[in-house]
Amino acid sequence: MRSKVTVVGAGNVGATAAQRIYDKGYADVVLVDIVEGLPQGKALDMLEAGPILGTDASILGTNDYVDTAGSDIVVITSGVARRPGMSRDDLLLTNMNIITSVVTQVVEHSPNAMLLVVTNPLDAMVQRAYQVSGLPKERVFGMAGILDTARFRTFIAQELGVSVEAVATFVLGGHGDTMVPIAASTTVGGTPLSELLPPERVDALVKRTQDGGAEIVNLLKSGSAYYAPSAAIVQMVESILFDKKQILPCTAYLEGEYGIDGIYVGVPVKLGAGGVEQVIEFQLTPAEASALQHSADAVRELIEVMAAAG
Repeated sequence: MRSKVTVVGAGNVGATAAQRIYDKGYADVVLVDIVEGLPQGKALDMLEAGPILGTDASILGTNDYVDTAGSDIVVITSGVARRPGMSRDDLLLTNMNIITSVVTQVVEHSPNAMLLVVTNPLDAMVQRAYQVSGLPKERVFGMAGILDTARFRTFIAQELGVSVEAVATFVLGGHGDTMVPIAASTTVGGTPLSELLPPERVDALVKRTQDGGAEIVNLLKSGSAYYAPSAAIVQMVESILFDKKQILPCTAYLEGEYGIDGIYVGVPVKLGAGGVEQVIEFQLTPAEASALQHSADAVRELIEVMAAAG
């Protein structure tokens, strides 16, 4: 029997993630959106690729959460993007309300599901999903660190002219301007990055990583990244469904790890059939530890704004 994965939000990120999962054939997919016809049309288009791809999985587009019942994993991509004249707090509170509605309906029909949140501002939205769902912290987590780390690995590989597979690194912290690429422990083919590039070039790659999402938005003029984000979602889904126990940077609830307590922040975790099975702690430089605390403080500020709003 195939697993069941629901993707909430049939925009570019959600639809592309649904397509990637369906194409591989190991899970039946439900694509949900409030816009009538949108998820149905996209899902039907994907379904008709099945004979070409050789997949017998099913994919269903719907506006009704009843169709999501019994999901193993629910990926939440729904929300609005920041528009001209909209403050960060406006975006925060608008998407907070969307997450509240989505999670309430999801948990009603799939009380045993794991929630993989992608909606921005990411860390705060995962926190909200955790509060609303009533699920254990291990089953509520967010996708951001894999994407940010992939960008950092890409830029390093391009700079050095090597395979991306040779680059080992993590990006921790909140998914935003305060993210923390861990350059000090980054290696390329086992060699420390600091031995391969001068500090100013490393700093430039760190800065480009922090601005990675904005760089794509500026190029596209309208819309934002979705190919790499959807690939990151699928890596997390597969690590759970196949109990791979991969060590991946994910947004997880911390209870003292890295000196952070009571909030969701991006850290390395062991991701398997139990969800976030372990937070992996490793040694940071004093500067990195300070930057991670600063990033956590920025996340905490958003959470306080949500709490004040009710």
